[in-house]
Amino acid sequence: MHNFRELKVWKISIQFSKLIFTTIKAFPTEHKFGIANQMFRSAVSIPSNIAEGCGRKSDNELKQFISISIGSAFELETQIVIAREVDLINEEQYEILETQIKEIQRMLTGFLRSLST
Repeated sequence: MHNFRELKVWKISIQFSKLIFTTIKAFPTEHKFGIANQMFRSAVSIPSNIAEGCGRKSDNELKQFISISIGSAFELETQIVIAREVDLINEEQYEILETQIKEIQRMLTGFLRSLST
């Protein structure tokens, strides 16, 4: 078992979830239960699955949950693109979110790779 609280990727994912929450709070009311909800669920899924995987008994189980986190990160990236395409976020917000989600994806992929060696 790993201590998820010590993982840099978990810490960054928590901060990113907070940024997503702040971002979607500004969305119009009619989007609160649509894309905003999906974005928040995807964002929260990333650190949640890291933590759950760290609580499992084997590295194989941890790898499975890190893979789920990676999937959630790519799902969230798609939702960020859509939010930009429909003008829910501006270009500056898009660039910030896109840069950070790509960094989380890179870190998760590296973590997964390190578990396979």
